[in-house]
Amino acid sequence: MLKGLGQHAEIRADEFVPGAFVLSVGGADQSQVNLADPGNIFYEYLRRIANLLDLFRPAGEPIKVLHLGAGALTLARYLAVSRPGSEQFAVELERELLDFVLEQLPMPDGSKLRTLIGDARWALPELAADGPFDAIVLDIFSGPAAPEHIAHRDFYREAAALLAPEGMLLINIGDEPGLTLVRSQSRALRSLLPATILTGESSMFSSRYPGNLILAASKRESWPVSWTEGLLAAGPHPCRVVEGVELDEFS
Repeated sequence: MLKGLGQHAEIRADEFVPGAFVLSVGGADQSQVNLADPGNIFYEYLRRIANLLDLFRPAGEPIKVLHLGAGALTLARYLAVSRPGSEQFAVELERELLDFVLEQLPMPDGSKLRTLIGDARWALPELAADGPFDAIVLDIFSGPAAPEHIAHRDFYREAAALLAPEGMLLINIGDEPGLTLVRSQSRALRSLLPATILTGESSMFSSRYPGNLILAASKRESWPVSWTEGLLAAGPHPCRVVEGVELDEFS
């Protein structure tokens, strides 16, 4: 257990999944890591992000990825085994949490991971020399408490500038009923990168429930139909993908 964060962090064995562990912060479960099988992703929203990362490059091809918000590094572990040789960077605000996670839950053998401590937005200039990145994953938004300097069009512009010509920006947004944050961030991102989609569990689009939706944007001129088809097929089900005019109307 880690007690230096203002909130206690704890890693415990998952009683239902052999070889898996759960990271909780302040008594709330944050991440699950399966050390025995890093390709097995438990949380639905992370599985959807992993599916997106599977789609936009040939299977097994190494990619360069920037993770803004490290958590238990579930996605970094997934890429280390699904795309061996991938070069990854992770930015985390809390040094004690990142050290605790890596000490208790080591990365897979052969992982290429560089970690930085700091605020996600202000770390971008430091990372410019390491780019361009094939993908940038942002996983720090949680409802109305989202940091204003990150939930901002200027941040997306700065992040997009670090992407490779056909790179992808992936954003997990946890939101409350009404989806105010999801809608505002969809507008901001689509105004910069027209090839933007919103995906998640179908019932979330009713705006009646709290939960997570994934914004994904490509620097391509348009979002490939094959990617949408791949997402709908991969799930988790039921799955919906909203794009184009439909996304404008939703936002």
